Amino acid sequence: MKIKEKYIQISMVIITVVMTILRFLLNEIGRVSPDSIRFMRFAKGLPMVDNTITPLGYPLSISFVTLFGFDEFWSSKIVGLASYAFIIFFAWKKNFYLKESIILCSLLSFVSIFSATLSEALTLPFVFALLYISHLIIKEKMIKWKAFFYLTAILVLLYNIRYSALFLIGGTGLFGLLYFKEKYAKVFMFSAAAACLYVVLYKFLFIDYFNENYLEQSLEVGLKPTSILITELFQGIAVSFNPFVHMANPGGGLINYAIYGIGILNILLIVFLFIKNKLSESEKFMLVIGVSGITFTFFVQYFYWIDPLDYRLLSPFSFPIWLVYLKKMKEVFGLKTYMIGALSLLSGLAFTLLSKGFYLQNRKEITKFLKSEKLENKPLLFYVKDLENLEDVQIAELISSVNSNIDFTFKASDTLKKTTVTPYKVLQKIKIDKNKYQ
Repeated sequence: MKIKEKYIQISMVIITVVMTILRFLLNEIGRVSPDSIRFMRFAKGLPMVDNTITPLGYPLSISFVTLFGFDEFWSSKIVGLASYAFIIFFAWKKNFYLKESIILCSLLSFVSIFSATLSEALTLPFVFALLYISHLIIKEKMIKWKAFFYLTAILVLLYNIRYSALFLIGGTGLFGLLYFKEKYAKVFMFSAAAACLYVVLYKFLFIDYFNENYLEQSLEVGLKPTSILITELFQGIAVSFNPFVHMANPGGGLINYAIYGIGILNILLIVFLFIKNKLSESEKFMLVIGVSGITFTFFVQYFYWIDPLDYRLLSPFSFPIWLVYLKKMKEVFGLKTYMIGALSLLSGLAFTLLSKGFYLQNRKEITKFLKSEKLENKPLLFYVKDLENLEDVQIAELISSVNSNIDFTFKASDTLKKTTVTPYKVLQKIKIDKNKYQ
């Protein structure tokens, strides 16, 4: 039985790696977004700081890989694959949620994260390390100053990759408060307090140095009404816990009822299993930081603008919940639990093949355009009237995968500059292969 399971695990890891690669190769823009443009531009400009909207961690990792001869686009993909490899290797080496990690990382939503040029890919292995360190502290295998140091360090590292790690810091402190009678409680509370102190120092010493008005520019009360926020929360949670489809149809339709329905049914099953089966202290920590993270992310929207909640934004918090859930599923269903990952990979393969967007062909075309205009190595501006116009924005995203030194402009007067690119100028000279579903 163990030998059979070992072969299942090896097969799933190999297929997941292949699927991760296919996810960006069979996407017309290589799975990049406006956020990706900022990350790659930041990485290209280091050691000069491009902006304070993004922490240094992810751009720095991309910049490090470029030292080996890769450009920012391919470096970001290597970071994503390395992040996946780290989770699996660490889980195997420490014998910590190995089976669950293999299944979880094979789900289409997480495959999509590892294949994208986004900081969530680098965040997840550090979240996994946080779970392991916390487990050792709870089991008293790591105590006192050593426990305080490692827990504080991992929280600080997470914050330097994604600012939303502030919610993981809050969840860690909350866990200490909820279990204040336990010996380990002080470590969680003090580590969270120390990490919060770092966040304050980071704000005054780093963010304020480059943009002292950052908070004033970013904070705004009443950005969205509660009715919209609750709807987005429902949709975001539903797709986050749908193991087979990670996004709804933007055009609406009956298909979305099925997508959200599967997610909600899965959440009900999660709740049932957690109530029926006793949870260990480590599992309770994982649930606390997961649920509190989702809750904090919801409420921060009342005064800080973020994209509508989806599988990507919620992934650092759904990740620990998924691990506990899959462990309980494994206890009940045994080897059949691997079917969740297998079916998700199959649905992901079908979804990817149907998309029929070929990044390499589009990269070849956009490279030809940039060379003909002598713009392949120059700082560029891309003119758009509205960032909501996805077709135009995707052209900028494609350009960024070849020349990462690009930014958006909304000034029509900038189109007179030779280094300003417009959608019309690009589509007049080249044809871009479109992707139907992504």
